[in-house]
Amino acid sequence: MTVLVTGATSGLGRNAVDFLKRQGVSVRATGRNTVAGAALRAQGVEFIRADVATARTDEIDRLLAGVTTVWHCAALSSPWGRAQDFHAINVGATERLAQAAVQNGVRRFIHISTPSLYFDYRDRIAVPETFRPARYANHYARTKAQAEDVIKKIASRSPKTTFAMLRPRGIFGPHDAVLLPRIVRLLRERHGCLPLPRGGAALLDLTYAENVVHAMQLATSCEGLASGDVFNITNGEPSTLRGMLDALLPALGMAYRIVSMPYPLLDGAARFMQMASGLSGREPLFTRYSIGVLRYDMTLDISKAESILGYHPIVSLEQAIEKTRKWIRAHGDDYGP
Repeated sequence: MTVLVTGATSGLGRNAVDFLKRQGVSVRATGRNTVAGAALRAQGVEFIRADVATARTDEIDRLLAGVTTVWHCAALSSPWGRAQDFHAINVGATERLAQAAVQNGVRRFIHISTPSLYFDYRDRIAVPETFRPARYANHYARTKAQAEDVIKKIASRSPKTTFAMLRPRGIFGPHDAVLLPRIVRLLRERHGCLPLPRGGAALLDLTYAENVVHAMQLATSCEGLASGDVFNITNGEPSTLRGMLDALLPALGMAYRIVSMPYPLLDGAARFMQMASGLSGREPLFTRYSIGVLRYDMTLDISKAESILGYHPIVSLEQAIEKTRKWIRAHGDDYGP
């Protein structure tokens, strides 16, 4: 078996490559970061730099040559950006890769989606995979939902390739390029003061990266899987944001103070920042979506993944926090003050 991992230079994709390498599985990695790609090559990983959204057909065919399984982790994951960029990367690139995978005889295609498509500025507990809001919160959520629709359409007419989609919630751990870096950035901008709606008391699900990779492996090997099916993935241990931060941030060597701020005030500030960013083109410090996610409770129902995939987290939240602490200590230049 040869697995192609997209988005392999950071975050979940990098964790997926590390896992496959430890398992002795033949892996081909792709991404746009040449520096991270060189680091993967130095570890003996085959790395091909590519941007699937703009790559030529022959370049995509080269990526897929001899590949039996695709783990599609690449995405534009941000609460802010241009609609056309989100569509090109999250929808266009996914469609091109999925179609090419079918044409090149790939047997299984694992697509990483997101539970962000559930968010609608309301408390939601044990959200099932079938839920869709009346309106998506931002470009990211909308285009990831559109990408799922594309996958389902391709799956319906491609019986020789089995597609599965995972929606992991709040991924953290080694090589995190989203969750912790944004918190660190906010702390630096606010001189150690972290303003949070409800003081960080919102109930949420998080998922350690290794558990997501475990789910990807299960979705790859599960026999009789209905092509195009989708699964929520979490650590199965809902926690408050404040509890998570109090466990993790001391490892960064940064002094911090969590301040409870009225949600309407933060929401108003986010609206103003988004208006200013629309003129400057720079990402705002926080958005309405990012503040809303910190205000409203959201947990996911993972019973479907448990019953069909046999998914159970292999790393508990307590263990995950400790593993993340150790990784942060070993990579202080990436997260330190």
